Amino acid sequence: MKASALTCLLVAAASSARGQASPPPSGGAPADDTEELRKEAQNPVASLISVPLQDNWNFNIGPADRTQNILNVQPVIPVSLTENWNLIIRWIAPIIYQPVGVPQASGPPVQTGYYGLGDMQPAFFFSPKKGKVIWGVGPQLLLPTATKTGILGQGKFGLGPTVVVLVQPGKWTLGVLANNVWGVAGHSDLPDVNQFLLQYFINYNLQKGYYLTWQPTLTANWEATNGGRWVVPVGGGLGRIMRLGAQPVNVGFQFYGNVVHPPGASPWTMRLQIAFLFPTKRR
Repeated sequence: MKASALTCLLVAAASSARGQASPPPSGGAPADDTEELRKEAQNPVASLISVPLQDNWNFNIGPADRTQNILNVQPVIPVSLTENWNLIIRWIAPIIYQPVGVPQASGPPVQTGYYGLGDMQPAFFFSPKKGKVIWGVGPQLLLPTATKTGILGQGKFGLGPTVVVLVQPGKWTLGVLANNVWGVAGHSDLPDVNQFLLQYFINYNLQKGYYLTWQPTLTANWEATNGGRWVVPVGGGLGRIMRLGAQPVNVGFQFYGNVVHPPGASPWTMRLQIAFLFPTKRR
């Protein structure tokens, strides 16, 4: 399975990063600068270019207990607009393996699946450069870019507001990101889009670049009924800011159990991530 190969690549990269982790060379970044990098990596609207590869395994889907895989390639690019304001571009491009069962005239469905690009989800945050409370607000888009409409994507162009708010006292990062997207154009024969997302994130920084993290993503499909509206995960994981040679990276893994989910959807998820970090000039 191609999705499995992608995940193996992520695990190998993360293992390589751990094995090659090294402190900054003599005369390089001081310890407090490393801590600043860790805080920026945990801030969705920081002045930090990052390229995360986030692989999500959603287990036990449907009566055949199949596994869905979603690899999110999600670069974050800050643009300085004025002396006081940044524009933060967060672009999510999902690569999906979606298991499906094909009904037969008799007997159980034949189990197969589709692999390809899903709907891209760009967001644009206008964020002040200074302030004890960090925040950003702007538009969230849903682009119908899926290679298999109706299975890997929703076939709709969507638009709505998005907002993020966080604080970083001491060793903590505490924040919330939310958006709601409505379908405004697209295939009229496919279901309407009215979907909500809320992610709260709690990070506690440990020694040597390690951190504990809780980043559950709650979603609601307002068009759904009969218990199929909400997905509510509970869980967390461990991460580390380190170096792959001279390249700063953020690696981590997380596990979540979905205490509320639609019938037939995944009851639990594993997430692996490696993010390549490119610090910009300090604000």
